Amino acid sequence: MTPLTRDLCDFLDASPCNFLAVRNVAERLENEGFIGLDFRNRDILEVGGKYYYTVNGSAIIAFIVGEGEASEGFSIIAAHSDSPGFRIKPNAAMLCPGRILKLNTEVYGGPILYTWFDRPLSIAGRVLLRNGNNPLRPVSLTLKIDRPLLTIPHLAIHFNRQVNEGNKLSKQKDMLPVLAQLSEDMEADDFLLKLIAAECGCDVADILDFDLSLYDTTGACTFGADNEFISSGRLDDLGMVHAGLTALLATEPAGSRTRVLAVFDNEETGSGTKQGAASPVLDMVLRRIVEAKGGDEITYQQAVADSFMISADNAHGVHPNYVDKQDPTNHPSLGKGPVVKINANCKYMTDADSSAVFRAICERAGVPVQYFVNHSDVAGGSTLGNILTSQIALRGVDMGAAIWAMHSIRETASVADHAYIVDAFTEFYNI
Repeated sequence: MTPLTRDLCDFLDASPCNFLAVRNVAERLENEGFIGLDFRNRDILEVGGKYYYTVNGSAIIAFIVGEGEASEGFSIIAAHSDSPGFRIKPNAAMLCPGRILKLNTEVYGGPILYTWFDRPLSIAGRVLLRNGNNPLRPVSLTLKIDRPLLTIPHLAIHFNRQVNEGNKLSKQKDMLPVLAQLSEDMEADDFLLKLIAAECGCDVADILDFDLSLYDTTGACTFGADNEFISSGRLDDLGMVHAGLTALLATEPAGSRTRVLAVFDNEETGSGTKQGAASPVLDMVLRRIVEAKGGDEITYQQAVADSFMISADNAHGVHPNYVDKQDPTNHPSLGKGPVVKINANCKYMTDADSSAVFRAICERAGVPVQYFVNHSDVAGGSTLGNILTSQIALRGVDMGAAIWAMHSIRETASVADHAYIVDAFTEFYNI
């Protein structure tokens, strides 16, 4: 396993949810001299300085202030921190026969439900505690329980002989995880809160609320005859987060353009939150940078007009068992380079101009390029690019790594593609 692949696997394993992913990105940035900022302050930004903002603990925007004029453009890579899965509801305890305790959960985004059965699962997210001095600012702790804790057991085939012929699942009935078997003297209602409190080192009474998700405890790994594939949860889109972060930290000393890595939350549910791509947060950060360099509104418009964004969100690699699902003439393959995503109905921000820019960048980096276009009879999804351009009039391209089983509990990507994309991103930042 190459050092880059090992680092990707370590990052994936340490980032089972959006809050942990952003915390880990922030820690890596700080280790490289980036300074955390607060939107409540009027921060002084220096040319060549390295900074980051976080939003809600689940989105992060990092940047290196360029040495050029205030009107100099931004080089932006955007990705997202969230992945489809299950969130734990309030008052989640549900006691079943045999004193089996299961948890009430809600589906987040669009996971492939069947892939979540019979897996060793655990809990990760954030816990909000009382702050006696300021009720407007509760204490936020990240939580990752590092052991198998739950499972969603499948119904035996003996009770459903048609299960392999198609079986519609109820998200409320079929997909609830088992947490424990309680003894007669144990209370179900506060069992989860006691568990959380023990993990956080606090009292149950201190817990005000939580954002907690389920995750698969099986670690990321490589496989294939030559270990050419990566298997992990959350490759969509933490693979692109890792690639963008790696490239940002590998760039040469500050150039004339400001380099930006923007990791948003809630892409899987439409991006319509204060920490999502549909919010004004990126616009706010870019304006602060222009202002710090002495620019005004016209200068900001000039900088945006001179900018380029890579919207990095993974693409569908051609599936060996379902080639007919792909467009007849565009078959992006795992291991053959980054994939430019194109849609005639503007589900992606890519046009011929931005595609040409990205292809030229890849050529400079010695990286091959592929294209994804939907089969005309198969509807596709959308991503960050066109959502961001509704806020800021940026030129840009939608791209990603080709993967299999997008939105499964475990997705598959290519070791070679990750290295290609890091090289392309690094070349982009160094222009």
